Amino acid sequence: MTLVTNAVVAWTTEYYGLAVESMRTAGRRIDDEVLAHISAAHSENINFFGSIDVDIEGELAQLGPTGYRPLRVRDTLF
Repeated sequence: MTLVTNAVVAWTTEYYGLAVESMRTAGRRIDDEVLAHISAAHSENINFFGSIDVDIEGELAQLGPTGYRPLRVRDTLF
């Protein structure tokens, strides 16, 4: 369970970085002081009970040229 938790935290940290970079590139101002209070160790995106069926081929087909899945971009307060 520790290995899985660490993998999820690493994945979330990587995508937080991509999201911040994307928003800054789009001209949004994001203060480093605010980012210092964001943690990748949350559990809303973890299914602790049951199992998840994943379409591996479908997921791989979504990867962009950088090897990352596209970010889910929507209007936010930032």
